[in-house]
Amino acid sequence: MAATLKDVAAAAGVSLATASRAFKDSGLLAPRTQKRVLDAAFSLGYEVPLSSRSKAIGVVVPDISNSFYAELIKSIQNSSWPGRHRMILADTNEDPAREQELISTLSRTADALIVCSPRSESNAIRKAAGNIPLVVINGQAPGAISIFMDVRQGLRQAVEHLYALGHRKIVHVPGPVTAWASRTRYLALSELAKEWDIELITVGNQAASIQGGLAAAAAVVASGATAVIAYNDLVALGVASEIRTMGYSCPGDFSILGIDDLEIGAVSDPGLTSVKVGVAQSGALGLELALELIDRKPPRQSEFILESQLIVRRSTNALAANHKNDPAVLSATH
Repeated sequence: MAATLKDVAAAAGVSLATASRAFKDSGLLAPRTQKRVLDAAFSLGYEVPLSSRSKAIGVVVPDISNSFYAELIKSIQNSSWPGRHRMILADTNEDPAREQELISTLSRTADALIVCSPRSESNAIRKAAGNIPLVVINGQAPGAISIFMDVRQGLRQAVEHLYALGHRKIVHVPGPVTAWASRTRYLALSELAKEWDIELITVGNQAASIQGGLAAAAAVVASGATAVIAYNDLVALGVASEIRTMGYSCPGDFSILGIDDLEIGAVSDPGLTSVKVGVAQSGALGLELALELIDRKPPRQSEFILESQLIVRRSTNALAANHKNDPAVLSATH
């Protein structure tokens, strides 16, 4: 005989109402209680019936192979599971034209859309989406709710950290020219550099990947800087790898800092200093807001700002007194 919801409640040691809520209104339950119910359901082979509340959520990302978006997608999927909402995933391959076409296609089949780090202009996103409920993460569109992973606080901590280590010349490796995050990170760093009387050098825009970092390494070395702030962790790791092949070291010759605080950066050698942003939090919040829009609930607000903080590891170090790019050394030799 197939397991019933009553069997699940008994196995989890909760009431029937609580067991039911775990699959419908999980936000009202303590995480441990919800997990206990879901674990019991899995062990009993309980099949959760799809209800009219089960929705299809279109999720559009620039690059599914990027660890940042993998974590974001996983967060949306995990948050979707209790209500048995279905995720329809689309990868734009960093192409604005493909992004608009996929948004348009999903708008005809999904109940709501979550567009992550769009590469298209805001009006183009809205036009492609039509009237479907729309949440944009790290971007904007008319009539959409936006979630921003704000790196300003974390970047302030990063600049203060590098300044305290003696670095006065920093090179910034930006990401894709069409990315909102790349533009805002550059502007924030420009303001902070002026505030701390630091020389900021910017190299050309790069892909948001390890390949982008590899491509930027030669320009980083030629910049004469002693520290690097990359668009994200993958770009930072690419820079660190390529400068080693060029005979330089991290953090001996260059202190290198990323953004996102991905697991791959934490276990790299040396461990990557990085600005931690709310990746998982943004995914869960994005789904919650999308479901509220589907239910025609009035938006709580049009923008949500998720804060950031610096995580210090061994890829950043004090500037050596005899470093070849130390201003004091340069002035003494000219």
